[in-house]
Amino acid sequence: MNRPIEKKITVVAAVVERNGRFLCVQRGVSDKVYLSGKWEFPGGKIEVGETETEALAREIKEELSMTLLIGPKLMVVDHLYPDFLLCMHVYRCTSPDEPQLHEHLSHQWLGGDALMQLDWAEADIPIVRRLMESG
Repeated sequence: MNRPIEKKITVVAAVVERNGRFLCVQRGVSDKVYLSGKWEFPGGKIEVGETETEALAREIKEELSMTLLIGPKLMVVDHLYPDFLLCMHVYRCTSPDEPQLHEHLSHQWLGGDALMQLDWAEADIPIVRRLMESG
């Protein structure tokens, strides 16, 4: 039986690149088994009245204490999780700062060829594939 989607969540994510490596962060433990402890590109929800880039800068500052230099939009990912539809706007970014973890369990800087070694949240896999294709 098809279950109606309970909600749609629109988020932003940063593909932070430095010296040919990308910032990957590991989510904390969650009751959502399909997200708990998975790796992702950092970001978060857009608050009322914010633009995508304002939300992205705020979320990365709150979660990682990093100042972002936000570049072009890389892609938009729509992914259906068991209890919500995620619409993720993904931007290429750089930052002079090293992340300080406030919500995540761990982080790694990985080259495109090493990205698939992590256990990614499903919605982030299309981003990983795009980065691996672009070298």
